[in-house]
Amino acid sequence: MTELAGKVAVVTGTAHGIGSAIAAALRDDGADVHGADIHSADIPGVGSEVVDLTDSAAVADFFARIGGVDVLVNNAGGVCGQVGRALEQVPDDDWAAVVNANLTTAFHCTRAVVAGMKERGSGRIINIASAAGLTVSKTGIQAYASAKAGMIGFTRQMAHELGPFGITVNCIAPGFILSNPTTEVQWQSYGEDGQRELVRGIAMRRLGEPTDIANGVQFFAAARSGWITGQVIAIDGGSAFQ
Repeated sequence: MTELAGKVAVVTGTAHGIGSAIAAALRDDGADVHGADIHSADIPGVGSEVVDLTDSAAVADFFARIGGVDVLVNNAGGVCGQVGRALEQVPDDDWAAVVNANLTTAFHCTRAVVAGMKERGSGRIINIASAAGLTVSKTGIQAYASAKAGMIGFTRQMAHELGPFGITVNCIAPGFILSNPTTEVQWQSYGEDGQRELVRGIAMRRLGEPTDIANGVQFFAAARSGWITGQVIAIDGGSAFQ
């Protein structure tokens, strides 16, 4: 497919499964793809840089080097190595680290691209939230659930603000995707019985894969989705209605 030929795409959080799959999918659609992460990434055909996306100056420099961006995928995030604790045991710095990694990064990157998109009268912004933003964090991390819910609110607000300029803003809330060391640890912590129970709670009776999320991004990035904005789609194999 060459639907995105001539378009420039930026994907954040490309060092692991979902981000890597999204970057590769947009590359296959013909886009000139740039990846950004705090860790290095090696994705054939994708230019990747190590960028601290919580640093607004570093973000501004990164996007200035790229120039105009047609598609932005805000995928960076994660739990920052944290585990669930009672709220009264959560330090300020731990709360801020998770919120900054998941929500502030999206703010920085979106702010960096919107002026150019407005000038061109078009653009696609796709935010990657989580089922935790729609329900709760299964690992009990309050900041993560809050930040991902914030990502959904940010999506709707930006869709309202940017729609008059021809820019669409949509969101994907993935279910459980076994895609990086953190999710592998989470999966192993359930044990065999817990793993079977989790899969039984998915209508499709399988875990998600990074390409399942990339498929949704490809749809939102395409011209055919030009009248779809402010939407949140749960790509979770049917977990949401179990």
